[in-house]
Amino acid sequence: MQVGFLCYNGKYFPSGDPIFTADNRSFRYGDGCFETMRVQRGEVVLGDLHFERLLASLNLLHFDIPAHFTKTFFLRQIADLCHKNNLTDMARVRFAVFRADGGLYEPVNNMPSYLIQASELSSTVLELNENGLVLDIFPDARKTSDKFSSIKSNNCLPYVMGAMYAKQHGFNEVLLLNQYGRVADSTIANVCMVHHKTIYTPPLTEGGVCGVMRKHLLRSELPFKMEEKPLTVEDLENADEIFLTNAIQGIRWVGLFRDSSYGNATAAILHEVLFDGKV
Repeated sequence: MQVGFLCYNGKYFPSGDPIFTADNRSFRYGDGCFETMRVQRGEVVLGDLHFERLLASLNLLHFDIPAHFTKTFFLRQIADLCHKNNLTDMARVRFAVFRADGGLYEPVNNMPSYLIQASELSSTVLELNENGLVLDIFPDARKTSDKFSSIKSNNCLPYVMGAMYAKQHGFNEVLLLNQYGRVADSTIANVCMVHHKTIYTPPLTEGGVCGVMRKHLLRSELPFKMEEKPLTVEDLENADEIFLTNAIQGIRWVGLFRDSSYGNATAAILHEVLFDGKV
């Protein structure tokens, strides 16, 4: 259970207080999107990319974006909540946006409401995992490759079921495939593989979420070549390395995928580059 306060449409409420009615469109339809961010000493890490993705998602979902809904407003609201909750070192923040109440599937109001939650995050999250992740495929769902598949949607059912499947079968993570049987992403991360000293990650047309850390790596000067390329399960089985990326943990390397095992030489160098502040 979260402690402290949350921020709902600019007002603070104790985290345990009820704030929604049964007509909330995120509850009813998953109608909205969210950002999960790492905040260090009051600053949102990769804040520009988070706001860029949030704004792109709201436009894709046909929200009427108010004039005050700017990057400065976005970052200030997060910093203020962290300060109110006395999260002075490191925090995990979830910024969820959803359409105003009303209507059935067709909304009657496209104005956004928002909810911000903040909780303490251990500094150990920045450490590269000592043991490689055990990874497999989630067989029961497929990501559809369409214009909405890159959004961090409030409708997360495939990822919820994938996470449950991973726990039930003793995996650290599972991959979701798209309708073509190729790799889309994992339950909480984008996927990268290393082959012949080049890093490959699926393009967004393959159905994965537009990850902030993924975009950061693609836009940065790295000590390795990085390219977008559709990836098959066979590609991963024959890879030199596999690692996962997200905004909270940065990079986590995979030690075992099905019957194939991997090292972490590239992931370790990238992790050092990222957290030494060189990228």
